[in-house]
Amino acid sequence: MEKQILHIDVNNAFLSWTAVDMLKNGSPIDIREIPAIIGGDELKRSGIVLAKSMKAKECGIRTAETIYQARIKCPNLQIYPSNFKIYRQYSDNLYKLLSQYTDIIERFSIDECFLDMTNYLMKSTLLDKAMEISKRVKEELGFTVNIGVANNKLLAKMASDFTKPDRVHTLYKEEIPTKMWKLPVSELFMLGKRTVPKLYNLQIKTIGDLAKADKKMLERKFGKHGILMWEYANGIDNEEVKYKKENPKCIGNSITLPQNISDVSKLEEILLALAEQVAYRLRKYDLLASTVNVQLRTKDFEDTSHQGKLPIQTASTKEIYNRAKELLEQMMKQKEMSIRLIGLRVDNLIDKKQQQLSFFSNEEEEKQEKLDKAIDELKQKYGYNAITRAGKMNVDNILKLKDI
Repeated sequence: MEKQILHIDVNNAFLSWTAVDMLKNGSPIDIREIPAIIGGDELKRSGIVLAKSMKAKECGIRTAETIYQARIKCPNLQIYPSNFKIYRQYSDNLYKLLSQYTDIIERFSIDECFLDMTNYLMKSTLLDKAMEISKRVKEELGFTVNIGVANNKLLAKMASDFTKPDRVHTLYKEEIPTKMWKLPVSELFMLGKRTVPKLYNLQIKTIGDLAKADKKMLERKFGKHGILMWEYANGIDNEEVKYKKENPKCIGNSITLPQNISDVSKLEEILLALAEQVAYRLRKYDLLASTVNVQLRTKDFEDTSHQGKLPIQTASTKEIYNRAKELLEQMMKQKEMSIRLIGLRVDNLIDKKQQQLSFFSNEEEEKQEKLDKAIDELKQKYGYNAITRAGKMNVDNILKLKDI
């Protein structure tokens, strides 16, 4: 199965996070809109620019130059100190949001993450999920990200570095010649500064030149690194998304519909698909949920949600779906709505070993647990989408509908 990878890169992270935090604390100024930098003590002439606003960039200010030099270029420059406690907080907020989309997340740096979405697309496209994440980060967290969309980590990383800020870029294999090969060879990921002049001496000035260069010649001159450079220039990368296995605080998924839907029965079928994936992830971690939350977004981008407790702490697809269906019906009864996004989340998670045994458990529950386990084993062996429940057989057709 071809990998489905996203690379999320926060735009101008330190300055953006400082700006968001200042606005939350009552600042009348958004420092992203003025000539501003994040830097050290201006009295120390050795202090450097850690991050800069677009207005500061327009003045010619560069990251890593001294504050003294920056002040000469822009006399009205506003300087703000770094605060890594705040940066970690906003980085964690981003991670929590991304955790609603996949369990496989690599924190590449404080402001970058790789996401393996291969088994988490719910029949959506990778690009649709990227657009949805971009929008949610902006609306819910207050800052913007660039997102690279590709089939491996290298290409996703390269794509996220294209035009900034607040953009989503694809870089699939067939797009390499038009989107990547024309770039200067210095922009190839993991290419050291000392290597660039050596490549220039070989008349290799673009990534395309490197991709078309003789592989054996590169190996003779650069050793194993020469082979790696050639592979990267050709978009070859088989590295897995490296992630730390840790129990999530909540598990959820959502899907933007290709057509606005007001038919409750169709929404219920999609909700079943969401419930199955959420419950699958619960069982994967040996967790049980106590609460279900259903979120809806209308065609007018109005968000509404309902939350309810489960009868028992459970990881059962059936129990989670039944409670979610009740919540959906309550919302749809309140007023007529045309839905463009539907989401399901479970909260108040506990380890299965902490389960409070019920005197009312019955044979039906045991059968359901065995059924879920059998389905999980088939999915793990043949892929998540290899088997589907009869109740959601029509979901594919619903999700293939074109926009009105």
